[in-house]
Amino acid sequence: MLIRSGRRTAIRSAARPALLLLASLLPGLAATPAIASEESVDQLTRSALALDANPAKGRLEFREHCAKCHGPEGHGNATEVVPAIAGQRFAYLVRQLANLSGDQRDSATMHGVLSAKPLRGPQAWVDIASYLNAIPALRRAARGQGDKIALGRGIFLEQCSSCHRNDASGDDDGFVPSLRAQHYPYLMDQLNRLADGERHNVDEALVQFLRSFDSDEVRAVADYLSRLEGRGTVHRTMRSNGVVVD
Repeated sequence: MLIRSGRRTAIRSAARPALLLLASLLPGLAATPAIASEESVDQLTRSALALDANPAKGRLEFREHCAKCHGPEGHGNATEVVPAIAGQRFAYLVRQLANLSGDQRDSATMHGVLSAKPLRGPQAWVDIASYLNAIPALRRAARGQGDKIALGRGIFLEQCSSCHRNDASGDDDGFVPSLRAQHYPYLMDQLNRLADGERHNVDEALVQFLRSFDSDEVRAVADYLSRLEGRGTVHRTMRSNGVVVD
């Protein structure tokens, strides 16, 4: 049986914080530059989330600085392995913009975009995130071959849903991302990068967890997720200025 639940249960327990985002720091480690940088991102994220969000301003910033790659509707580009970000969770988007503004995620393109003066500060991040969160998710993402969907569903529900929820919409707080309405090539790319240790904002336990998947299982999970349409469960919260985010 490819799921091999007994082998993975212990790994999953160690990696519970999230499949694609905020795995907690390993306990007992002395301070390192990576940990210090992660703490800086934590502080930036908290500061950003304390600000009032302006989706209208975020729309203008997105159209000027981001739409060239992500598309005018935030639907990404499967061929270029650019993610769909329309309808993504608000707090997750803010967190990733904070990561990309420093060295916690590698992307020369995004580092260049976020170095533009209008996007350097947390206010722009919450504005853009609130705009993207409010617009409709991609209706139909690029998909895989469709030959292992049942396997992917089984693996996801057993191994990943404790953090991402059964419908892959993320957690109540919004720091765990929605994996719905996402392009298959991007999901494959990120799962492989995580397993290869190329994402700096996750811990070694999560890397080892993902390395326990074989290539067929990675393809199966990515294909299953790429077929989940719409937002799934909505976790709406009204912020202090009346802006509603999920």
